[in-house]
Parts: sequence; C-alpha cells; structure tokens
Amino acid sequence: MKKSIFLLLLLQFFFISAQDHLSGLNTSKRVGLLNVSNNPAELSNLSSKYEVNLFSVSAIVSNNIVGFNDIVDGENLEDLLFKGNGRVNFRVDSEIYGPGFAMRLKKWSFGFNTKGYIKASVVDVNPSLGDAILNQAIQSIGGATTIKNDYNQRLNGTTWGEVGLSVARNLYATDTKKLSAGVTLKLLFPGSYANFGVGQFSGTITNNTDKQTITDANANLNFAYSGNLANSFVDFSDYSRSVFGGLNGVAADFGINYQWKSKDKEEYKLNLGAAVKNIGKMTFKSDNNSSINYELDITGSEVLDLNKFNNIESLQGIEEILIKEGFLTKTDGGNADFKVNLPAVFTGYADVKVISKFYLTLYTQQKLNDNGKNDQIITQNVVSVTPRLSFKNFELFSSWADNEISGTTGGFGLRICGFYLGSSSILTALSSDTKQADFYLGFQYGLR
Repeated sequence: MKKSIFLLLLLQFFFISAQDHLSGLNTSKRVGLLNVSNNPAELSNLSSKYEVNLFSVSAIVSNNIVGFNDIVDGENLEDLLFKGNGRVNFRVDSEIYGPGFAMRLKKWSFGFNTKGYIKASVVDVNPSLGDAILNQAIQSIGGATTIKNDYNQRLNGTTWGEVGLSVARNLYATDTKKLSAGVTLKLLFPGSYANFGVGQFSGTITNNTDKQTITDANANLNFAYSGNLANSFVDFSDYSRSVFGGLNGVAADFGINYQWKSKDKEEYKLNLGAAVKNIGKMTFKSDNNSSINYELDITGSEVLDLNKFNNIESLQGIEEILIKEGFLTKTDGGNADFKVNLPAVFTGYADVKVISKFYLTLYTQQKLNDNGKNDQIITQNVVSVTPRLSFKNFELFSSWADNEISGTTGGFGLRICGFYLGSSSILTALSSDTKQADFYLGFQYGLR
C-alpha cells in the first residue's frame, strides 16, 4: 500500500480545518441551535423567541500515540505511530453547521438545521501490521514478527449531510420549575464511504532486503466503498466534494430537560438534560458501490509481497491485487446498496449555578454501538467538566475532558453576543503536548 495512504489524508485535513464537538458551548446558558443539536428538548429554552444560526465549524484531530507537537511537525509521523505496543487509533472528525432557524410558540417550539460531516479513522490497528503495510519496515532486515489478533482493525472514511427537523414541548411548568421533552427527525444524505476491515488476523511478517512479505496468514476482510472514496481516499478533496448526496436515510434524537429557576426567572439554579442521539442508519448508493466480505488465506509456500501495494490509492486497488494473487475467498456481499449505522450516543449533563454569573457543567457522552463493526461510523466516550462565567452578551469558559482516545484535554472558549470560538485542547497542547488538536467557531443570533 502506498506509504502514508491514510495518514496523509488525516494530516491534510488537520491543516486546513483542524469527539466531543463544541465542548462547553453546547451547554451554554445562552440557548441556541447548538444546544438543540446536543439535546432537542433544549428547544423549549431558547434565549430568544426566534433563533438563527448562520454557520459553525468544529473539527478535531485525536489519537492515542503521538503528541500535538509531533502532529504539527509531521516528521516521521508514520514511524512514531506504529513503534509502540498498543493498538493505534487516529481520527479526524469535523462537523459543519449550515443555516438554521428555531422559534418558540407558547408551549411548543420548532426548529430546523443543516449539517455536514466528514470523518476519517484508523481504528485499533496492530502497530506491527500497520508498520509493515505503511512503512515497509519492521524490526531489522531479516527480522520476522508473528501476529495473532482477536479483534477487528479498520480504516474508515465517511461523509454525509443531514437536515434536522425539531419539535419540543413544555410538559410541566411553574414559576420556578420546568420539564420539557423534544425530538429531532434527521433526513440523511449519504455522500461517500470507505471501509477496510481486517478481523481476526494471524500471520507472519518478514522484512527481507528486497521486499516485505506476509506468510501463513488468515483473516476476515471487509471491503466497502461508495462514491468518491471508491476511487481514492488519499486527498481531502475526495471527502469535501461529496458531503451531501441523495436522500437515503433517516435518524432521530430524543431528549428531556429539567430546569430549576430562580424567582426572577432570568437565571436557573440547575439545568439537567439527557438525550439519545443518532438512532438510525443510511444507505449508500452509487454506480461503483461495493461491500464484500472475504476470507484471506495464505498457506504453505504462498507469499504476499507487500511491495505490490506501493502507489495504490484506493481500497478497490488493494482488493483487486489480493483477488489476482488468489488469496481471497468471497464469503458474502456484492456490488449492491449497503447500510451504515450512525454513531449513536447517550449524552447527559448538569449545569449548576455556583454563585451569581458563575456556573459549572458536568457532561458525558457514551457510545451505544461497537466501533469494531464494519458497518459502524466511529465515535468515542467523553466525560468533561466546564466552569463558566456567563453574562447576557459575554461568556468565558474552560472545558476539561477525559477522552477515550486522546486522554486528558483542556481548553477554553468565549462568546461575544452571537460570535463564538474556542478549542477544547489548546491549554493542554501548550503545556503537556496533548494527543488532540481541535477548534470551533461560528455565529448565531436571536430575535425577540
């Protein structure tokens, strides 16, 4: 396989755009469409009768091996990623919010939003196997390594767009208490998809003077691709050109919210919320669609020369070489439409007024599906705490999180009227070379 075939994509994406998106901002006391994206029940708490979102961009690069400085430097990144002993996870995750509108009407509230997603992931890759395939360098010349894994390793890329239609209602309200529920129906527009799954791999990798080889190998392989990512998944343009496809899927978010307000009703003492998000799936359809499962079998004197994958830029190219060499046996699937599960999560939060204008938010995101499944879009577990100083037209906050992939991160953000920007990892990046880099910015405003 072409050296850095997937990592080059990740780096290109990082430098032009930089998985808890909008951490700290999506639980702001100033409630807008970003809060609704986190929990549809928050639609009942809109800060203005009418809310408009113009744009928002949030992007994250996270991994469990190399630090921020190594990512920015870019020197020998492939070597650094695959020189450890643990499974390698490296992910790029971006969300782009388009125009959106919401309004309150007595006990009811309504809204819509538009959104695009670009995701690329290296999931649980064995460092020895990754080093051999991407770098063609394992141990010393003449060295051999035997690998036996009981899990699925994946390279995955996905783009899609969505239009969300939200409704919420006050279920119970007094002068100081309010209980609300909401739902968002999402119309899904799948763009492009690529997945290379290597499950239950066992084999021996040998580094000879002239070539790198795999012998005595067995694995369950999944090749799935659709749209632009069928032909290439190296360049960022392969992703950005195909965020919105045709309407081919639906999903839903369900949420509930409780507020305990002060007697002046201007500030709450406690804001509790919980939601189940992204319950649904989408179908990828294109002329070059394919999703096939194979058994890889290299036995006896058979040898797979990894040099054959040099300059290959697509999953289809890898698949064709393995078929030509006679190492693949089809087990199921074919050139047909296939379904992919959205990254379903549970989110819960408590925003507590500590003293006047000072709040503390506790937040968690827990994934509901298995990232190891080939038909699953990736997400991660997150727990965070965010102290915030909140005024009507100004807000300053600092989010600190424990992320499943990148570990501990800390950053800060601010809101001035409707404009906001921030990073959930900038403080730890500057002080301790964190394994995550991210940023977000955007603009929303309210009309009475």
